[in-house]
Amino acid sequence: MKLYDKLFDAEKFTLTNGKTVSQKFTRMPLIILMLLIGITVSVWVTGFSLTMLFTNITGFWQILASMFPPKLSYFFQVWRPLLMTIQMSFFGSFFGSLMALPFAVLAASNITNNRVINLVVRFILTVVRTIPTLVSALIATYIFGLGTFAGTVAIFLFSFSFVGKQLFEYIETVDMGAYEALTATGADTPRAFVTTIFPQILPTYLSTALFAFEGNVRYAAILGYVGAGGIGMILNEKIGWREFQSVGMILLSIFVAVVIIETVSQQLRKYLS
Repeated sequence: MKLYDKLFDAEKFTLTNGKTVSQKFTRMPLIILMLLIGITVSVWVTGFSLTMLFTNITGFWQILASMFPPKLSYFFQVWRPLLMTIQMSFFGSFFGSLMALPFAVLAASNITNNRVINLVVRFILTVVRTIPTLVSALIATYIFGLGTFAGTVAIFLFSFSFVGKQLFEYIETVDMGAYEALTATGADTPRAFVTTIFPQILPTYLSTALFAFEGNVRYAAILGYVGAGGIGMILNEKIGWREFQSVGMILLSIFVAVVIIETVSQQLRKYLS
């Protein structure tokens, strides 16, 4: 059904000359009214103020201007934490995507024909996915202590839930003909899956894992705010000390690293698709 058909109801009737016409009754006023009510409630709950926004926005531009030109000499203190951030993202994404594969198979109803197992695994993926990465990093610092290991655990959990969710939904759409034929000849489920299903999902699986890695590089940059290591720790430190030229250098370094990683990842995903 098209969006137009959803927004409009049609009542057809026949004229005396035999022609059929339709009289449209629009729902648009009701939709606009509900939208206005939603906006009004949201503004009231959040305390949003356009006056405050336009009054204080100059402070944002002042801070942004104070970051330029960036303190280029500070890069020698930035590159090591930046490398740690990329390492956290890579290892967390790699192991999270690796762990997601068997869970995706268990969650896919066309491979694992057990409703209880499907629901339990899907519930696990949903619960883990609802925990913000920053919160999981904070919890990890209490368990494993401050440092990059806690950040890697947080990224692992996000990658596991994200890739697992995307992958099991894709597995349920694959062509099952070859799989069913192989199992009918007596092949066990793991062998049939590796032979017939895995080659179909491999490009999407790798593409999704690379996409998760792209996002994790950005997420990892702020995990230092809760003591999870990486470049976020010195970013928080320099903002607190109002050393905005150093902050500018940190942000510039993150920007360049993210652009390079995303460019390489996009090329790889194009090759895989």
